[in-house]
Amino acid sequence: MAYGQTGTGKTFTLGRLGEEDSADRGIMVRAMEDILSDISPENDSVTVSYLQLYMETVQDLLAPERDNIPIVEDPKTGDVTLPGATLVPIIDHRSFVRLLQVGEANRFAANTKLNTESSRSHAILLVNVRKVGRAKPDREVVVLSENGNCVQVAKGNRVPTIRKSKLVIVDLAGSERVYKSGSEGHTLEEAKSINLSLTALGKCINALAENSPHVPTRDSKLTRILRDSFGGTARTSLIITIGPSPQHRGETASTIMFGQRAMKVENMVKLKEEFDYKGLCRRLESELDKLIVENERQAKAIFDSEEELEKRLEEARHCVAEAENKLASSLDRHMQIEKAKHQKELMELSQKHTQEVAVLMQTLALERAQKDNLEKDSSSNDSTSQPDEALQLKQLLKKESRLREQAEQELKILKSGNSAVASENEVILSLQTRVDEETRARHALEKEIQALKQQLQVNDEVDEPRKSPERDSGSGADSPSALLRPQSARSENGGGQRATIARLFEQVGLQKILSLLESEDIDVRVHAVKVVANLAAEEANQEKIVEAGGLHSLLSLLRGSEDETIRRVAAGAIANLAMNEINQELIMTQGGIGLLAKTSDEADDPQTLRMVAGAIANLCGNDKLQMRLREEGGIRALLGMVRSRHPDVLAQVARGIANFAKCESRAAAQVSGAFAGYRNGRSLLIDDGALPWIVANANNEASPIRRHIELALCHLAQHEVNAKDLVAGGALWELIRISKECSREDIRNLAFRTLNASPTYQAELRRLHLAY
Repeated sequence: MAYGQTGTGKTFTLGRLGEEDSADRGIMVRAMEDILSDISPENDSVTVSYLQLYMETVQDLLAPERDNIPIVEDPKTGDVTLPGATLVPIIDHRSFVRLLQVGEANRFAANTKLNTESSRSHAILLVNVRKVGRAKPDREVVVLSENGNCVQVAKGNRVPTIRKSKLVIVDLAGSERVYKSGSEGHTLEEAKSINLSLTALGKCINALAENSPHVPTRDSKLTRILRDSFGGTARTSLIITIGPSPQHRGETASTIMFGQRAMKVENMVKLKEEFDYKGLCRRLESELDKLIVENERQAKAIFDSEEELEKRLEEARHCVAEAENKLASSLDRHMQIEKAKHQKELMELSQKHTQEVAVLMQTLALERAQKDNLEKDSSSNDSTSQPDEALQLKQLLKKESRLREQAEQELKILKSGNSAVASENEVILSLQTRVDEETRARHALEKEIQALKQQLQVNDEVDEPRKSPERDSGSGADSPSALLRPQSARSENGGGQRATIARLFEQVGLQKILSLLESEDIDVRVHAVKVVANLAAEEANQEKIVEAGGLHSLLSLLRGSEDETIRRVAAGAIANLAMNEINQELIMTQGGIGLLAKTSDEADDPQTLRMVAGAIANLCGNDKLQMRLREEGGIRALLGMVRSRHPDVLAQVARGIANFAKCESRAAAQVSGAFAGYRNGRSLLIDDGALPWIVANANNEASPIRRHIELALCHLAQHEVNAKDLVAGGALWELIRISKECSREDIRNLAFRTLNASPTYQAELRRLHLAY
């Protein structure tokens, strides 16, 4: 931090950007260049907050509308944090320079006798560095499950370390003597605040230098923020700046003595390094999600393959049945024909062969007898027998031998014919065997199909207990349908209904109820959204509903549902959630105002329009959402719903206009409204054309409509910029009537004060010769 008299170069030393000459860069720019050169953009992060301490209020130089940021101290570690400060991620040197330019443009400065641009606030630059270190060696990570049991994670998961550092660069406002600086008026008050905070800083330095048991760090917000910088765990460097002028010799000596006392303060520097268990947890959760998705994909693939298999089995069974019928009929006909044919041929061939064998056997027997006789005759005859007779006998013997060989060959042929018939019978038997095998295969396929069906039935029985709570909760007395009784019954038994919803909430659970909002059954969705709407009416349940994703589910119903009842009840639930300021910002962030405006354009049911108008009316009561509400069509949608002419819808529209006008009036009344980001000029309601409807309904017969319109008209009239439009639109007469006839005294008095305080209204009354 830089300490010294005003005009001695503290801001020059720390905050110079060096755009024209890089040698003129200040410590802020040089420090950030050093940090960016030593980090990894993929794994490490650098965030910057730029604040100023002005008149003992912490203001954000990057978001001027945040003008009173609280200082929070951790009771365990003692660390000081500023949760409301803007955190801007820094990527490169240019983005940091632009950030410094924005901050310097919003910093308070004034012209004094000692310095033409004297800083009137302490500037504080907070640089947070988060650097991922090397993973520690493998170790077993032990975590606690939900039921308190210890669960060990495998050693393969390395636990990375994270080193967190914080650089605080403080450009202290210069100390000054009033008679030298010539401060007066508001500048004098600023000088008092600056000197008071610097005095508190000096007391802390003195106490630490003297080893005092008590260090008064709570005397100023400056010392609370810089508590770690002196006597804490930080490494601190102090720059003191002095001027060469002899007339400021006293300030120069005081500055040097402050630096000497500060040198006696000892800090205990600590390295803040921790295991990134959250990063490990996120990585493991990501891997678990991938495994779950892969498991679901495989399960779906198995299910699809089972369906495809069942379909193919059905087709195969059908084809097998047709093939069996055709094969059986054709085989029967073919077998009968072939069998009859072969049997006939076999019988004929058998008979023929039998006859031929018998003839041949007889012939062979005769030939053998003749041969024997001839041999006997030849042996009995002498050598003188005639050679011619012997020759004839030999020829007859050869002839008989040839005949015998031919008979044997014919016998072999007949036997081979019998074997061919036998082979044909074997073919017929093989065909019959094949038919039997195909029949057995068909029976096996039928058994497999039956087993698959039984397995599917078992799976349905396993899943049945999981579904039974939904059926029980939907059919019993505690179901959503039992909660949706007529309006008269609900009004008579409001306590019983709340008890029933409480029991349903405890038994089923909020997450289960919200999951029913995505059911395919429209009746289930209707019951579920009504239960959520009843739960949202209780303030204690709103935070739980939002944390469980209920707000996102309700907005999804508005976006995608075409059922009028669902959209009406969903809009009512959103209206209940919109009563909380945090929920209002979430609704705007998630595009809720656009969905509500779209629903108002599409709906014709007065009850749906009443719910939508109520939700927008609640959002109109938030000061921070004025411009966004108008830009996203909220005011246009609110005015568009007057087409319904239903008194309940008109009452909600009037309430929204009154809330919007009240916020505008409150913003215009604040002195620092221009710094807080509010729009100066004519009312947004008048710009969007709401004034004619406001004037026309200011004296409406319905009391709720009239009361809200009268309040809105008074708030619009308080801002002088709107006076001419109100006079031109005829609102002056309504203001006079409200100041005299309004039933509520506070509105009546507000109208009276507004008419008397406005020069425009007074001039118009004098022009009309009205005494008021």
